[in-house]
Amino acid sequence: MSQEFKHIPVLGREVVDLLTFDSERPVRLVDGTVGGGGHSAMLLERYPKLELLGIDRDAMALDAAKKKLAFAGSRVTLVRGNYAELSALAVEHGWDDVDGILLDIGVSSPQLDIPERGFSWRSDGALDMRMDQRSELTAGRWLNRTSEAEMERVFREYGEINKSRALARKACEMRETAPFARTGDLVKLSDAVLGRSRPGKLPHPTLVFQAVRIAVNDELRQLESGLKTGTRLLASGGKIAVISFHSLEDRIVKNFFRRESTQCVCPPGLPVCCCSHEAVLKVLTRHAVSAEADEVAANSRSACAKLRVAQKL
Repeated sequence: MSQEFKHIPVLGREVVDLLTFDSERPVRLVDGTVGGGGHSAMLLERYPKLELLGIDRDAMALDAAKKKLAFAGSRVTLVRGNYAELSALAVEHGWDDVDGILLDIGVSSPQLDIPERGFSWRSDGALDMRMDQRSELTAGRWLNRTSEAEMERVFREYGEINKSRALARKACEMRETAPFARTGDLVKLSDAVLGRSRPGKLPHPTLVFQAVRIAVNDELRQLESGLKTGTRLLASGGKIAVISFHSLEDRIVKNFFRRESTQCVCPPGLPVCCCSHEAVLKVLTRHAVSAEADEVAANSRSACAKLRVAQKL
């Protein structure tokens, strides 16, 4: 692949404003989705004593981050891995607790813009969609091997598509004639069942591609795991910031922060608490933070971004 991994970090100002630390002492930060290193570069520049453990599944992203963060020298350690295991990766590198965690969830601009990665329906490419290209499961293999019932569930839950059953049935019919191999094959499936979207709505292929991508990369389960292990890894007073790009992700983050900032999670009406649940977080963003108009004008992909931040009690 000849394309360069260039990524504009979204909500950069807001991340720096909310993910604050004591600049007089050493700080340990895990960027679980380091990408091209944009957010991490801002924080490393802001805090001269900050040490970074940058994690990413994408080898291209890590190569870009290595160049972007070279100015910080030995303060930066980059690891190829999954942020769902960020606690284990941190301990592996001698960090028993950390002062901050940053997660920028979902697909990145370079992944969308490189046709060979297969993430975008707007370009012709192989049906890949793997964030970690060491994985054997591509989008094409998923579409050609998955049962109709499972496809229906994925299209319904991950794409929030009303005609999910018809979409799954048609996919099974199409693969009998010719296996799914190119992004155009998945676009044809979407067009055949869903047709054109109404003005002002997301294009139907966007939702279909989103559903398949989430399934191939197991994104939602990994987000839940990353939030749990990350919260355990945080030191007292440490902060966790999460940027999400669609309602499924944001709902998981919001509900997790709400639950972990609540002292009792028993069903309403019980006379006494029997859950033994204790609050471990304080939510610092009452509502999700969105991009300002100037950022959206400069980078349209920031329009969907939502930032939530919480602090360990």
